[in-house]
Amino acid sequence: MLSVSGLKKVYQVDAGEIEAVRNLTFDIDAGELVCIVGPSGAGKTTLLKCISGLLAPTAGTVTLAGKQVTEPPKAMAVVFQEYGRSLFPWMTVRDNVELPLKNQRVPRAERETLVNEALAAVELGHVPDSYPWQLSGGMQQRVAIARAVAYRPQVLLMDEPFAAVDAQTRADLEDLIRSIWKKLGVTILFVTHDIDESVYLGQRVIVLSNSPTVVQEDLAIDLPDERDQLSTRSSARFGELRGHVYEQIQLAKSKAQTGAVRVK
Repeated sequence: MLSVSGLKKVYQVDAGEIEAVRNLTFDIDAGELVCIVGPSGAGKTTLLKCISGLLAPTAGTVTLAGKQVTEPPKAMAVVFQEYGRSLFPWMTVRDNVELPLKNQRVPRAERETLVNEALAAVELGHVPDSYPWQLSGGMQQRVAIARAVAYRPQVLLMDEPFAAVDAQTRADLEDLIRSIWKKLGVTILFVTHDIDESVYLGQRVIVLSNSPTVVQEDLAIDLPDERDQLSTRSSARFGELRGHVYEQIQLAKSKAQTGAVRVK
């Protein structure tokens, strides 16, 4: 479904060039839920922007269902960390979720069905006429997720979407994502800085090196398909996987230079 091949990104700055991403290659099959983790500053957001067509790579390619991504594709949706900035405060919850469908000229009756289904999927069917500023942070992020899934994308990209919410809300949202993933069969690429979250959510965890970034390890998560916050996180295997990913990130920090590398 999604293929990243030899991806490289070099930024032009006043002092010259900075190589942020050196060589990233990985594939994601249809219906997979894959998490990406790496040291702070490893280029995770840069990678996501290149995958989503918001940023042109310096070299390499991104393909979605066999077609090269050169601009934001219609079959892809993105949920960002700063959900507050992505929601329009003067529009109701329903109108926020419906907006991308209107922009794509989806017929009104179909829009209504898609919006209702999306709000039900994120358990917000009771507040369609509320405004974002009337909702908690966790509920606002659910609105952002509903807007993304209402569009029925083939691929859902998530850029540290739960970093700004409290621990209890975060746990609820993690379970929500796995529920939506199972119900809709959407392919999800989930970027996070939280090691525990990556192991809990993903079928695979891709560990990035420090900048300039390469794939350090692509780890299969062999936990049971049915997961819950208590039994899964307290299992011995979860602890082993978490420890392994932690060691890989510490290894990336110790091997790599601090910060990005200037290109001569």
